[in-house]
Amino acid sequence: MKSWMMRPILLTLLFAGQAQAQTLAPSVTQESRNLPGLSQAGEIIIDRAGIPHIYAATARDGFYLQGYAVARDRLWQIDLWRKRGLGRLAASFGPSYVTQDRAARLLLYRGDMAAEWKAYPADAKDWTEGFVAGINAFIEETERGQQKLPLEFVATGTKPERWQADDVVRIRSNALASNLTSEVARARALCGGDVKLEPLRRRLEPATPVTIPKGLDPCSIPQNVLDTFTLGTSDVKFDGKVLVMASRDTESQEGSNNWVIGPERSATGRPILANDPHRAQSIPNLRYLSHIDTPELKLAGAGEPALPGISFGHNGEIAWALTIFAIDQQDLVVNDAKVTLREVREPIEVKGQAPQEVALKFSADGPILYEDPATQRSFALRTTWSQPGGSAYFNAAWAFQARTWDDFLVARNHWGAPPLNLLYADRKGDIGWAPGGFVPKRNAGDGLLPVPAGETYRWTGLLDPALMPIKHNPKEGWIATANEMNVPEGYPHLLALEWADASRAARIQEVIRAKPKFAITDAMALQNDVTSPFARRTVGMLKDFRGRSPAEVSALSLLIGWDGYLGSESASAALFEIWAGRYLGESAVKHLVPEASRANFGRPPATSVIHVLEQGTLLGADPAKVRSDILLESLGAAWAEAERLMGPNARQWRWGTLHIAEFKPALSIPGRDSERYVGPLPIGGGNSTPNATSWTGDYKFAAGPSVRLVMDVGAWDNSVVINNPGQSGDPTSPHYRDLFPLWASGSYVPFVWTRARVMQEAEHVIKVMPVR
Repeated sequence: MKSWMMRPILLTLLFAGQAQAQTLAPSVTQESRNLPGLSQAGEIIIDRAGIPHIYAATARDGFYLQGYAVARDRLWQIDLWRKRGLGRLAASFGPSYVTQDRAARLLLYRGDMAAEWKAYPADAKDWTEGFVAGINAFIEETERGQQKLPLEFVATGTKPERWQADDVVRIRSNALASNLTSEVARARALCGGDVKLEPLRRRLEPATPVTIPKGLDPCSIPQNVLDTFTLGTSDVKFDGKVLVMASRDTESQEGSNNWVIGPERSATGRPILANDPHRAQSIPNLRYLSHIDTPELKLAGAGEPALPGISFGHNGEIAWALTIFAIDQQDLVVNDAKVTLREVREPIEVKGQAPQEVALKFSADGPILYEDPATQRSFALRTTWSQPGGSAYFNAAWAFQARTWDDFLVARNHWGAPPLNLLYADRKGDIGWAPGGFVPKRNAGDGLLPVPAGETYRWTGLLDPALMPIKHNPKEGWIATANEMNVPEGYPHLLALEWADASRAARIQEVIRAKPKFAITDAMALQNDVTSPFARRTVGMLKDFRGRSPAEVSALSLLIGWDGYLGSESASAALFEIWAGRYLGESAVKHLVPEASRANFGRPPATSVIHVLEQGTLLGADPAKVRSDILLESLGAAWAEAERLMGPNARQWRWGTLHIAEFKPALSIPGRDSERYVGPLPIGGGNSTPNATSWTGDYKFAAGPSVRLVMDVGAWDNSVVINNPGQSGDPTSPHYRDLFPLWASGSYVPFVWTRARVMQEAEHVIKVMPVR
């Protein structure tokens, strides 16, 4: 491990005070490349964290070199992303992937491409053509033996494919839209169930009674109705296991935090903008850091590796950040036998075999996900991503050249998917919140359940984005979002009713309010904060209880008075996460849901359970006893589970014993896997802490912040970042896992902006020249 990387949070800022070097240090390595399609000479300066700083003569050249840099670091990842999204897996991996290819093709954008490109900035297609040309240039170098092909291609006997600009925007299955899976889960739960129990299964905000759409029989929704959708939106599996719909009965494990501090509340006198998106973790991770510097356009931030530019970051004048905002952008539409379906037949290339022809069916509402031969019903996906401009994250391009709040609102007005809380700050000191995303206008209904096809429940268009709420320079001097319900009271338009629990938002607000002046280091510490208001609130319900068994007595003694700190070294945190994450929901279902309805009800999230226990309206004639039975019974079961996992001595329990971060690539390569695994390391947190770390069935870390970015707006060189586990997808690269221990310990690296500081951080320089 490089010594410069092993430093605590506070020391990262010392880089800003170093003397600015104007020449490369002797240790910096250099190479030269001649690249076809480049208009003029340029440079890629790779810093000590593996971040490429790209200098080019034109914006198109800048995106070209970004594509080249991404391919150099992530070729296997982006090639697989493209093949999965376009439905081209079978061409490389054989007949077992034909079904997934068919599913992916159902979800592609199939509208007019001229209209699609018109929905983006005028230069977006040129930028994207430059980006894919850079990817293709690197692929050509691997074919000529000038670059080493990533070992995954060698292990699978496959090759990367050439890209076209249209490929980037046609793929829609990464849009993170909602709430299709929720609709199906709700319908299944209501088949023989009772709508009054819905607050236990999934809390709605604002509280809304669930009404079954006229003409819908919830029992008509097959259990496997979303198998094709799941397959079409899932990552590629190489273990031969069948994909199943995960977490239909729980809240999403993915979320994000962002906040912006205005100059009057900032210790710097300038805005501070922080962002840490939470996503399912992978290796390499889902985002890539880059910096592009051209006369026309300058950008620095994090983006999707397969898209040009960045999704969040800054352009030297303004900065922006994002979290998911809960717009309901999907409906499952139930068709009877009379609904006309259009069929498209396409050949799917298959490695080692003749092409296989598949049938893709569509109704006026969208792709047909499932046909039930017994009832002649079919089920269509109606979604906003079928609209021009619905490519996920691509509309960030509207912010690339924005200079003011008004410019940024133009960018927001074009935003399609996924729906986002967009936070803003600029060098003048302005801050703001402007959520964006396509909002369907429903003729009737609220989007909570599947709907019958026809006029009654059709969509009548999209909400005018100018009618979305905004907040500009609020009197509080700061704004924060964490996927919670944050629509202003009295807002007249239906956006969604399903939001993330507000615990993360509450903790972020608590910390910011407590600091009259908020510093860069405060933002870094808050991104790594593992205190849970939800845990404090839940444990507070136990204070007057008495255990009925040794397990319950011991559990109460460990939790009562605990402060909700979910540190990796905490025994209380281990017990709480086992209790709240697994046993509390099971106990609530046992006591409150009739046995005949339990099979489809699922395990409700602890946040919904606690809300129901606090309100008491579903607890029957003796709510105090039912409340006590649910809490104590589940707590005793959690104690027994903790003993089984960590031994009988609770003093030796540690949350980090169970909650570890360890990353393994999806593709196993015998003899090479040990060098490709990353971890394990113990980590703290849970899904109710700002440092949100959701876990799998074995308590291992599964989802959370991979990128953390804190920007000193206007003094950009003071910005810091981390990208877990590293920038590169090549296990032989020093940047494959170099950031993992820093991420796990809550540390950062510099994310510099000026050329002098870039030169100071340089590790490797690639000089690029056009081929004449």
